[in-house]
Amino acid sequence: MLRDLQPHITDNKKKAFFFLVALSLSLVVAGSTARYGLLGPMLVLAAAMAGTFLFAAFNNPRIAFIVYFGYCFVLGFVVKTFLKIPVGLAMDAILLLTWASILVNMKHFNWKALKNEHVLLSLVWFGISVLQVFNPYGGSFVGWFNELRFTALSWLLIAPIVFLLFNRMSDLNRFIGFIFTFSCIATLYGVKQLYVGLTYGEQQWLDLGNSVTHILGGKLRVFSIYSDAGQFGASQAIMAVMAMVMAMGPFSYKYKILFGLIALFMLYGMGISGTRGALFALVAGLAYALFLSKNFKILILGSAFALGGLGVLKYTKIGDEIFQIRRLRSALDPKDASFNVRMVNQKKLAYLLEDVPFGAGLGMSGMNGTTYNADKPIANIQPDSYWVKVWVMYGVVGLLIWFAINSYIIGKCSGIVWQLKDPKLKTKMIALTSGTVGCFICSYGNEVMNAMPSSVIMFMSWSFVFIAPWLDKETQQLKVDGDHS
Repeated sequence: MLRDLQPHITDNKKKAFFFLVALSLSLVVAGSTARYGLLGPMLVLAAAMAGTFLFAAFNNPRIAFIVYFGYCFVLGFVVKTFLKIPVGLAMDAILLLTWASILVNMKHFNWKALKNEHVLLSLVWFGISVLQVFNPYGGSFVGWFNELRFTALSWLLIAPIVFLLFNRMSDLNRFIGFIFTFSCIATLYGVKQLYVGLTYGEQQWLDLGNSVTHILGGKLRVFSIYSDAGQFGASQAIMAVMAMVMAMGPFSYKYKILFGLIALFMLYGMGISGTRGALFALVAGLAYALFLSKNFKILILGSAFALGGLGVLKYTKIGDEIFQIRRLRSALDPKDASFNVRMVNQKKLAYLLEDVPFGAGLGMSGMNGTTYNADKPIANIQPDSYWVKVWVMYGVVGLLIWFAINSYIIGKCSGIVWQLKDPKLKTKMIALTSGTVGCFICSYGNEVMNAMPSSVIMFMSWSFVFIAPWLDKETQQLKVDGDHS
């Protein structure tokens, strides 16, 4: 009997393995339940899920990154649900796990694909950021490290991902579908916040001092599952730009209607956020999309509509009874109190940075500044702008380098878009490029491109545009092969 059992087990190794694992888990769950009650099996199941994820991630790094990408969207919600737990570190851990898996499976990837300007410039910016640890201004090392994670390290680690893991047309389509789906979920959750109410954690987050910026005139500025209303509103404006571009593309009427509905939904999400800076993401993104299209009739018509809309906001009182419209209108008012406070703060910063051409160092501005460098006067002046924050941390020299890097990448993407032959692919690339332009311009008013999920979308969008020539060649070759068949 034992002789017959051995070859049977050999032929059914996987079944035997899973049987032993299931049996072991059952025994562990039973024992932990007897000793710890309900908490026991929950911990065992959590450990089993973590083990399964690790196994899957090391077999396929794409799985790890997809989980990371999804986590970037819901990070704000998770933070507000577990206010006393540093859940943001889990995001970094998953990204590092992705790279650990890539290195374990390195023979499966085309590393020559990383020889491009996007990856190179992200490395240059990371190097400049690392050197800021020697800044003589005397900032906190912890503050420097925490700022480095978002300002430079995430860019360096995300930029190569598309070239290595997601370099097919199907990956591009899934990426676009993924960000639209999560953005729609975010708007739906925002509607829930506005009309149903907040969770206990969200209300507690407001009570910790965030109500000052998120409750205006008794009205909630919706922040949805994102870090704050500024990130939510700007992200929805960027998604609206992309959806509008897609709706005008050479797709079937079914998809045109779908993208048009998504654009309207995103505009609604932008509106309930009460984020004034999102207006500039919308206008800049659409203007750049029209510029990339090289359709001068649409460009002139679109510009006329945009200027007309801005004129209504600037010179009329139409819709003033609606809170969200009043907020947008105030963005165009040079006498707005918030705008004047920003100008005053920038004058103070200019005085403090007068003899500091390389800035005060990473972690010396924004949340990390007030948390880790509160003893420094410059750290207690809010930048209210990512452009200003870069100026404070890197100085005028660093700001010029950073601006040049971003401008070069956008210019390179524009040149690539103009060279594409496949009309559908070209429309997708116009959508991604114009979305990043909107994100970049909008970051003058808020810290958008340095926060999740906008930063990861921006970096991945640039990488997708950089691989567009490969995808275009494949598409053209398929058409040629189809004609010859």
